[in-house]
Amino acid sequence: MKKIWLITLLALFFIGGCGNAAKDNADLNEPNHPEKEALDKVTVVLDWTPNTNHTGLYTAQENGYFEEEGLEVEIMMPGEAGADQLVASGKAEFGVSYQEGVTLARVQGVPLVSIAAIIQHNTSGFASLAEKNIKSPKDFEGKSYGGWGSPIERSVIESLMKQENADVEKVSIVNIGDTDFFTAVRQDIDFAWIYYGWTGVEAEIRGEDINMVYLTDYSNNLDYYTPVLTTNENMIEENPETIKSFLKAVAKGYQFAIQQPNEAADILLKAAPDLDAELVKKSQEWLAPKYQDDADKWGLQKQEVWENYANWMFENGLLEKELDAEKAFTNEFLPE
Repeated sequence: MKKIWLITLLALFFIGGCGNAAKDNADLNEPNHPEKEALDKVTVVLDWTPNTNHTGLYTAQENGYFEEEGLEVEIMMPGEAGADQLVASGKAEFGVSYQEGVTLARVQGVPLVSIAAIIQHNTSGFASLAEKNIKSPKDFEGKSYGGWGSPIERSVIESLMKQENADVEKVSIVNIGDTDFFTAVRQDIDFAWIYYGWTGVEAEIRGEDINMVYLTDYSNNLDYYTPVLTTNENMIEENPETIKSFLKAVAKGYQFAIQQPNEAADILLKAAPDLDAELVKKSQEWLAPKYQDDADKWGLQKQEVWENYANWMFENGLLEKELDAEKAFTNEFLPE
């Protein structure tokens, strides 16, 4: 009798266990099961404080595009280390950088790789108050330039001035660090290097009449990608599907910003409420058509753009050796 009772009890336990296992397996197939929804956590480091260059990232986060691709993405500030260093060392999976930064890193053996162009063409240039009458590189002569102390600045100024037979030695180059453009040009300097999509738009809002000398008006070699999204070689080798998922979501984010700039601006302001709302709105409107511009799709990069700028840098003594441009970027992970 005891034997029969024991067999019956074991049978009931086995059946119950199978039932629970079957229920657990069934639950795993439910869309809201926590194990089913476990997201791959990754980090993207910005190059600077949040601005309209980054709107596609915040839009992808707010609209759930990352989650749709199985990702939980943390968008973080660069801190002292900087995005390039964090990404290259593997402390962050993705970052926002610039073609010049990636070029310098690659030549120095740093395994940084550009995976998408955030903006298709270089929108930067040298800005000055209209009253200074600086309308071309030749007008730089006898003026003071305020920059951040990079040798690239002098080379770019000289390259533009050479085309008008002007002398860079007649330009006073001053390191103004992080001084605000509008403060600097009212005090110590005559012109500075800005991105029109932010500082130029701010000038419009302030009612400040400025002149712009755009780099792309004087040199095709200086029409480089700025900014770009980066990862590292190890990530490419070990987690290519994560990169594809990340870029699929980010591409949707930037397409949203292109098609609905006002709504995208609201998303950026929600994430960074300290930003000036009018500036964000107007900047987003100005930048929206420039994300993709004349490219077949958002994010696309051309090898000739990488080669042209790297050759210019090498010829101007800014690189120790020539860049292997083919390894500095990839379009492999962009969505079809």
